[in-house]
Amino acid sequence: MLSDFEAAELLSFLTPEARPDVKGHTTSYILGLSGNRDGCRFLRTKPDIITALFALTSDPSIAIAKDCYFTLINLSADETLHQVLLTDIKVLQVMMKKVLDPEFVFSDQICSILSNLTRHLKTCKIMFKVLQEDVGVAKLVEIFCAESFNKKAKFHHLGPLLSNLTQLPEARSFMMDKDRCVIQRLFSYTQYQASVVRRGGVVGTLRNCCFDHAHHEWLLSDDVDILPFLMLPLAGPEELTEKENEGLPVDLQYLPEDKKREEDPDIRKMLLETLLLLTATKAGREILEKKSVYPIMREFHKWETDVHVTAACEKLVEVLIGDEPEPGMENLLEVDIPEEVEEKLTKADAREQEELEKEQERMKQEEEEEKKKRSDTEGSEKEQEAGLIR
Repeated sequence: MLSDFEAAELLSFLTPEARPDVKGHTTSYILGLSGNRDGCRFLRTKPDIITALFALTSDPSIAIAKDCYFTLINLSADETLHQVLLTDIKVLQVMMKKVLDPEFVFSDQICSILSNLTRHLKTCKIMFKVLQEDVGVAKLVEIFCAESFNKKAKFHHLGPLLSNLTQLPEARSFMMDKDRCVIQRLFSYTQYQASVVRRGGVVGTLRNCCFDHAHHEWLLSDDVDILPFLMLPLAGPEELTEKENEGLPVDLQYLPEDKKREEDPDIRKMLLETLLLLTATKAGREILEKKSVYPIMREFHKWETDVHVTAACEKLVEVLIGDEPEPGMENLLEVDIPEEVEEKLTKADAREQEELEKEQERMKQEEEEEKKKRSDTEGSEKEQEAGLIR
């Protein structure tokens, strides 16, 4: 790593007055340095360099500004640098103002940085406070949903940012304020095919909001109607009986033969976890039963190949077809679990996770063996063909 003298020399090249070619070579070098953990940790000890880089995000050279923004993306991915970026350099206020500029070139890079900075609860709280003072969550959602707000940016990473913010109860309360229309604006993006980042961010946001069981009946009501937007990405082209189709929400009835399911396993798992959260209350379970969620899950289980997603599906199905809890235990999120039982459940979960990983490894080995067999067979056939030609 660089000596203190070399670091000081590097810093001297990061001034606005430095020659553009020297600045360009320096920012490019630091970008490479920030691409690994050791480089990030070194830069953490040199806050002056990070401050200089942040200042150069306004450099007239697009290439230099771009290097600086991508360096900040790398640095913000390292939790140990969050304090430096938020407290020492105070990047939030400046970046939030730039996101509001419909002509700004690097809005997508800023969204990535803000998303990284909100992954952890402590910095997420700081971000939410600044956000509410300067911009507001409502404005973020408006920009996220208005795809023509800035023709130079797509704002896909606002999805993960909203997901991170909804770790906080106050952010969830705002998203589900019945006097506003905030969370409803996100529903259509559960099937947004142009970006897995946007899709995953929205599903993560909806899942977080469903941790607040007090809002379940409202979310499942006809006024909001979240259920079809969670089920449709999990539904396939399989034929259901007339009775099963009639029980489904209208958008899920008689789906076409070319209907495809969500392709990303992590998103499929989050959708299942969201549905499972909605079964926490008796009212939620009754609505999911009435809306024929089980037939969709039954066909989904037959189709799914990822062991972790399958496990999540099975947990949901157990609740859907299982007996109702005893009186006083209807709300599964409020049940007091004795310490010794909780310990047993934790161990059981750990064992289940270990078994799932073993099963995943076994399936991977089988797949590799099958590929090798096919490769050997194809090689043998080619050799035979070559022999016939000779």
